[in-house]
Amino acid sequence: MEFDLIEQYFKPLSQTTRPGDLAIGDDGALITPPEDSQLVVVTDTLVSGVHFLPDAEPYDIGWKSLAVNLSDLAAMGAQPAFYSLALTLPNADSTWLAEFSRGLQDCAQPYAMPLIGGDTTQGPLCITVTAQGWVPKGEALLRNSAKIGDDIYVSGTIGEAGLGLMLAKAGCAPSHAGEVEALARLNRPQARVALGLALRNLASSSIDVSDGLLADLQHILQASKLGAQLRLADIPLSIAVKKWAQSNPLQALNAGDDYELCFTASSNQRQIIEDLSDLLKLSIYRIGEIRQAPGLVVEGLVGEMAVRGYEHF
Repeated sequence: MEFDLIEQYFKPLSQTTRPGDLAIGDDGALITPPEDSQLVVVTDTLVSGVHFLPDAEPYDIGWKSLAVNLSDLAAMGAQPAFYSLALTLPNADSTWLAEFSRGLQDCAQPYAMPLIGGDTTQGPLCITVTAQGWVPKGEALLRNSAKIGDDIYVSGTIGEAGLGLMLAKAGCAPSHAGEVEALARLNRPQARVALGLALRNLASSSIDVSDGLLADLQHILQASKLGAQLRLADIPLSIAVKKWAQSNPLQALNAGDDYELCFTASSNQRQIIEDLSDLLKLSIYRIGEIRQAPGLVVEGLVGEMAVRGYEHF
């Protein structure tokens, strides 16, 4: 049964493997590394009832399982290359598997990113994807390289997936376009791969916003041993999110699953980043500065600031 599942639903996802390499069909994959490149390896596990609702659409689960890994590759400036899948299933539901594998394939298609192997087993629904990408040697974007005086940027908008999760948990049908977009951001996040590639040799540090803007920025600050000041008025929130978080902006700033990029760059790069935003047709917002004094301050936030991003335990 296991090999039948692999042959029917997952072997077709390996068809973009480069000539001379080997994907599904042996005890392991064979991959030829590009010259003068480093391999970036990222892994994410999605558990039913924890990372997605039990009644989530299988297409969306497949899409998101890969997209969250693509977001990590983007944050490091890596070109997506291939991925493996460890899939635990309560039962072999052919309709579910067909839609799940289609979601994976559609998410991987823009990058010609093949599935090169993995494992399937029976148990509570759980998906682990390990994705790999290439980056020129010495050009990976890291968290520990922010500098005093650097500008802090974020792409896209913040908090929409948090609003989408609230709607999904409540079983609320979206009542306007803003709520439709919030649910789309929750279920089918768009990894900012093109931005990550463009930020090589431009950004001083980078991270993807998966656990909440404030929590993830804290990771940069801790790794770089610096502090930051943000301006609440400059943090991009959609109209729907502003309404949702009107009485408590921290709802948006601490919400996870945005999968935007937060990065730092020297102030003399402002025009280049503005031009990059136009080139990629992606909004990029300057939201604050890196400071020497430790800690994170949000100008315009009333009351005590509690950084409570997504907690895994």
